[in-house]
Amino acid sequence: MVFQKSLTRELTFTALGVFVVLLAIIVSTQAINMLGRAAEGQIANEAITALIGFWTLGFFPVLMILTVFVSVLVVLTRTWRDHEMVVWLSAGLSLRDWIWPIMRFTLPLAILVAGVTLFVGPWADQRSQDYAEIIKRREEVSAIAPGVFKESSSATKVYFIENYTGQNSAASNIFMQDMTDCKVSTVFAKHGYITTKKDGERVLVLEDGTRYVGDPGKADYQVGTFKRYTASIGESQMATGPAGNRQSIPTRQLLGSSNPEYKAELAWRLSMPISCVLLALLALPLSYYNPRSGHTYNLLFALLTFFVYQNGLTVARNWIAQGKTGVWSIALVHALLLLLALALLRHRNRPQLPFGQSLAQMFGKN
Repeated sequence: MVFQKSLTRELTFTALGVFVVLLAIIVSTQAINMLGRAAEGQIANEAITALIGFWTLGFFPVLMILTVFVSVLVVLTRTWRDHEMVVWLSAGLSLRDWIWPIMRFTLPLAILVAGVTLFVGPWADQRSQDYAEIIKRREEVSAIAPGVFKESSSATKVYFIENYTGQNSAASNIFMQDMTDCKVSTVFAKHGYITTKKDGERVLVLEDGTRYVGDPGKADYQVGTFKRYTASIGESQMATGPAGNRQSIPTRQLLGSSNPEYKAELAWRLSMPISCVLLALLALPLSYYNPRSGHTYNLLFALLTFFVYQNGLTVARNWIAQGKTGVWSIALVHALLLLLALALLRHRNRPQLPFGQSLAQMFGKN
């Protein structure tokens, strides 16, 4: 039908615009946050761009859900405001006839959300952790620069080398100070180089030097000379292990697990595509606009409903992770939203009736 094609086309163009705007806002906010953390030394400067990319992939499902909801709401509100909806309703169409055109637009995006949430999101979160650790180790190694005192990212070590030959990462006249366990260890060495152990740990090997160990402000320093001294570069140089949080765990590992946190994470991932469909359905009755009133209170109510729904899912997920409830709690939140959407859809089919009278008719009361 004509209205189906025009609706799909308008929804597509509106969704593109909404997605670009939301993406620009969110990426800009995250970039400012990342730059602040980089200025404090929490993350490496080289990792900012990649971490923003990984974070955007992880946030993509929520961004797409909000895009679908806002797009359907804005387009249908315009049809009410420009009296197009009145024309279609006068031609014999009901609001229920708009469900399939909206679902034809929403379902492919819901499938995309499911794919990203179940597969791409965990991969992006794990790669983000791996990349941050690799950059951290590289920055720790790059702290050893000729003629410059450089503090390590852990703020426990200071390095200085006078000359750097570039052959086998060898250097001469090396100074290193390590401040851990309330003691200060100062090392002077004539030669040194960086090497990698079999387990992947990178270490600084110093030769022909002197080491001073003691408490600051006291004269009881221990002095020792060495022919060879090995120091680890950074707090932990081991390769990144398995996923450190449940967001990074692959979906196949969550299936069949009795761990409450795993159940909560799996329920949350499955909720994303369901939320996309339910919110698109809810936007249909919420888009009702009375041109005589001249107010767009429906948009405010729609945004309030979205935040309440998302917070309800978050609370249900936390309760499942804590073992307070089962997976049924997050299904209950979806069911309540579905009932609200159907009730409002039934009411908006007769917009001339007050909501109380329409609600009474739903339950068979006169």
